Amino acid sequence: MKLICIGRNYTEHIQELKNEKPTDPVVFLKPDTAILLKKQPFFIPDFSDDVHHEVEVLVKINRVGKHIDRKFAHKYYKEISLGIDFTARDLQSRLKAKGLPWEKAKAFDGAAVIGKWLKVDDFEDINNINFSLQKNGDVVQNGHTSFMLWKIDELIEYTSKYFTLKIGDIIFTGTPAGVGKVSANDKLKGFIEDKEMFSITVK
Repeated sequence: MKLICIGRNYTEHIQELKNEKPTDPVVFLKPDTAILLKKQPFFIPDFSDDVHHEVEVLVKINRVGKHIDRKFAHKYYKEISLGIDFTARDLQSRLKAKGLPWEKAKAFDGAAVIGKWLKVDDFEDINNINFSLQKNGDVVQNGHTSFMLWKIDELIEYTSKYFTLKIGDIIFTGTPAGVGKVSANDKLKGFIEDKEMFSITVK
């Protein structure tokens, strides 16, 4: 089981981090050890002073596939969720400046929050849904799947060129603008429309 993560999939987030708009999806992986266990707090790692929240819509793969054509991609998932791609931004910046891989800043233990799962059939159109993240009761990230540069089916087509998708794999589809630092005792809650998807405490 692997976590396939997409970077720079929302224009405003690209702008807030002063990155270049990519011509193809930016892809990186997290191991299954990055998954934050249910009902556990998120512990800020001792190697970072600037961990950011990045809320994202998730897609769970339900069949094995390789080189999946976009028109068939919808057959490869039945559930979506919401999660957080925690990022040690200070460490990531140092690694990027040296031209080094930045998995240490993205794939550390606990860096992937996975919320409850919802059936795709419960939505009229998964490319037309709102999602948000609250920190201590205030909305800090607001997103809408219609603003993805690459929609879910396109991401499945693209990533399956490089990786065989297997049952249980999860795609993190990218974060909208509003990423920011988390601090000890913060309370984070994620929502798809009005449904609470997860609630965690930062330690």
